[in-house]
Amino acid sequence: MYDLHSHSHCSDGILSPEALMSRARDQGVSALALTDHDTVEGVSRARAAAADIGLTLIPGIEFSSQWGKGGVHIVGLGIDIESPALQAAIRAQQGARASRAEAIAERLEQLGIPGALAGARSESGGGQLGRPHFAQFLVAQGKVKDVGAAFKKYLGAGKPADVKFQWPGMEQVIGWIHQAGGLAVLAHPKKYPLTRTKMCALISDFADLGGDALEVVSGQQPSGVADDLARIAEREGLAASCGSDFHRPDAPWQELGNFGPLPERCRPVWDLPGFAP
Repeated sequence: MYDLHSHSHCSDGILSPEALMSRARDQGVSALALTDHDTVEGVSRARAAAADIGLTLIPGIEFSSQWGKGGVHIVGLGIDIESPALQAAIRAQQGARASRAEAIAERLEQLGIPGALAGARSESGGGQLGRPHFAQFLVAQGKVKDVGAAFKKYLGAGKPADVKFQWPGMEQVIGWIHQAGGLAVLAHPKKYPLTRTKMCALISDFADLGGDALEVVSGQQPSGVADDLARIAEREGLAASCGSDFHRPDAPWQELGNFGPLPERCRPVWDLPGFAP
């Protein structure tokens, strides 16, 4: 059982890398990729914990990227976390995230909600700072009832604290991953606010730019989605990946290992040269 997309508290997940490995084993996962957003801080800890319990750890990362006017996510699998090119890319992405966080906090300040930057940092526990931490801060302040409401009222697209940011293009991100010896996977293509025609255009561009695989299975999906994405991947010459996109234990639709198999027509990403723990 491969689960090639998960998050720890080093980015926007809830569990420590060690607890994530333990939960993955309990869920029947045999090989897990830790793919925190724009950081590999938890990989060494996860690797040690995985070795102790007989789990295979795939070192990974999830980079934010830009396609057209919107953001997309690209997962890197089997990366060398010590790669100088990767480390430089991470520093650039973290600098961009810090600037965005400051802008979000300023927007919230203008809305009469002071202390958002410090509050979000506290919620992150010292991990990679992102919008979910601002959402958790807003919940803690009693401004909204839950994280979903925070995005609907303040942080989501077009809302008062929505800060648009120009992430690096897909070609650059794919290059970072390849320079680190990894494979580039376009994450959860059905989760972007795109028509099917535009989604197909995104996947085609990703393939043309040197991408390696498409995340055909991402957590619990409606019937037919995996088969449709498998056909697109095959047409574009992309391998297929699968993962839960796990963040927290109370989201069963993104539970570790809790997703359907890759369709038979797929060429699994783990069969590609270069895929290695």
